[in-house]
Amino acid sequence: MAAPVPVEVPPPPWQFPRGAAAQAAAARGGELVALGGDLRPGALLAAYRCGLFPMPVGNKLAWWSPDPRGVVPLDGLVVSRSLRRSCRRYEVRMDTAFRQVIGACAGTSRPGGWIDARVRAAYCRLHELGWAHSVEAWDEAGQLVGGLYGVLIGGFFAGESMFHRARDASKVALVALVESLRAGGARLLDVQWVTPHLASLGAVPVSRERYLGLLDEALAVPQVQLSLPASGLPELLAARRAAKR
Repeated sequence: MAAPVPVEVPPPPWQFPRGAAAQAAAARGGELVALGGDLRPGALLAAYRCGLFPMPVGNKLAWWSPDPRGVVPLDGLVVSRSLRRSCRRYEVRMDTAFRQVIGACAGTSRPGGWIDARVRAAYCRLHELGWAHSVEAWDEAGQLVGGLYGVLIGGFFAGESMFHRARDASKVALVALVESLRAGGARLLDVQWVTPHLASLGAVPVSRERYLGLLDEALAVPQVQLSLPASGLPELLAARRAAKR
């Protein structure tokens, strides 16, 4: 289980490029702005606070800053009629199966998989310290059928990866995450790149400059705590839909 209050850790002995420095590095390497370092908790947190995230390239540790960056506006998630029905199909839990979720996201059969053993160990440690979280979808048989994980700092959630073994299961986890972030006063949900799948759910591209501004605003928010809606996710969505009419 994640720590109830995130444990702050010392920063790394180096600095990540940010702002103009990141732009200069990107001019040389595109979206790849740094190589090297390690995946200790302090390094990961410092990277996210600078707008970077890790994704290994072969045996090398690489730090990325896409431009444009994919974000999901917390008031812009697209919830279709079929997805609303799916929200009644699964039980959503948070932080009860983090290792299972990241393990499923790291499945070796997934194309372009990058979540290796060192990445899994690093984020499991970040979870133990209270920074990394999982949102999980469980079926009626008590099986984990979908979910996502990411890092929450202040009012900023960095989505890392998601998986599903049943229809709409990962989407339901995303709906629950967005509702929890909204209720907690979060400002920014980062999804790294806008894929067609994420675009169908409301993800939009923003420039690196705009993203860093949104990031600063989100990091200034007191630490948000994830929690499921007391009324239940389907009931919350129904009430929200009725309020828009």
